[in-house]
Amino acid sequence: MGYYGFPEYISVAEKREKATKALAKLKKKDPAIEPVIIEGRTLAKNWWGKAWNKNLESYADYDNRIGRGKSYVRNHAVLNLKISKGKVEALVQGSGSRPYEVAIRIDALSGEKWEQVAALCNHRIDSLEQLIEGKFPQDLEVLFTEKKYGLFPAPKEIHFGCSCPDSASMCKHVAAVLYGIGARLDVNPMLFFELRALDGQELVRKSMEQKLASMMKNVGKKSRREISEKDIANIFGL
Repeated sequence: MGYYGFPEYISVAEKREKATKALAKLKKKDPAIEPVIIEGRTLAKNWWGKAWNKNLESYADYDNRIGRGKSYVRNHAVLNLKISKGKVEALVQGSGSRPYEVAIRIDALSGEKWEQVAALCNHRIDSLEQLIEGKFPQDLEVLFTEKKYGLFPAPKEIHFGCSCPDSASMCKHVAAVLYGIGARLDVNPMLFFELRALDGQELVRKSMEQKLASMMKNVGKKSRREISEKDIANIFGL
């Protein structure tokens, strides 16, 4: 404890050094741990990571709390983060000697909403690569992030807990893990579908099936731009 009851100031370099030492110690026990390493000041560089962070920051429920985790994730305090179906488990180095355990559970997207999203995608996704890279039409990008469709989770769908003594409903360790999820999606966007218990390949398959069905309907139909045989004869004097 510092002066006048305030916490003792710890520099960024000291925080990072502490996290580095804790990580090295954990790796000796478990070489399979997966730390979140942020290079530079940008938390996410690709579409899925950016969209995840933007969604979190768009809710008033999180407005005054989510930012507390930025310095933690930037300083490599998220020592381990693993995503599985509807669940995230993490270890975050805080002010204590041992890292805190963070658990986050995210509700699965309802089948009804998933069908709605798949239908609205129509035939605008051509490949899994296009989906992963976030290279789709802008109106589809809006669809994915629009709150009423629910592809990205709302605060009421995110449930979390931390072993730290902080009594806040969202401590900085949880906030750091939420940003850590964005960093994970930056590297592997398919983890988003794993987290929401969805099948990303199904979305691509449905979109392509709809595209094929649309093409089959037009088989044998003459395009409005197609010139009739009579018109061709008149043009060339046949």
